Amino acid sequence: MLASILAMDLTGAAAMNALAAPKSSLQNRLEGFALTATFQGFPTFAAATLLLRLAHHQIAGGAVFFVVAASIFHGLFTPWLAPKFPRFFKNSYEPLFFDAGLSFADKLAQWRAQPTVSLQLVTSVMMLSVLAVAVVS
Repeated sequence: MLASILAMDLTGAAAMNALAAPKSSLQNRLEGFALTATFQGFPTFAAATLLLRLAHHQIAGGAVFFVVAASIFHGLFTPWLAPKFPRFFKNSYEPLFFDAGLSFADKLAQWRAQPTVSLQLVTSVMMLSVLAVAVVS
């Protein structure tokens, strides 16, 4: 009986009712880190780099190194500091990214469905576009 249940192809509504395999805490933290660094740290530090370039400042180590390193540190330290100082990290920390009950794709889908995230993403795209044009010209 169990073998036949495991052999069934679960699609549609049946897949939604299936229980997900438990996720290790290391995998959950890694997913949260990747999402935080990519979607919250990277745009911020890319904009900072463009502003520095616009002001004709040299960045030690280069722009790419700065953006990557700062995004990694943001992804590592924000989940640790945000619960301790929620007032300072209210716009740069998303607890949904660290929900062990959600898959990677579900975390991203639920985050994108929030109205404030849509506004944040559009603002980031517009700001980066304007800065890029200013730096290039």
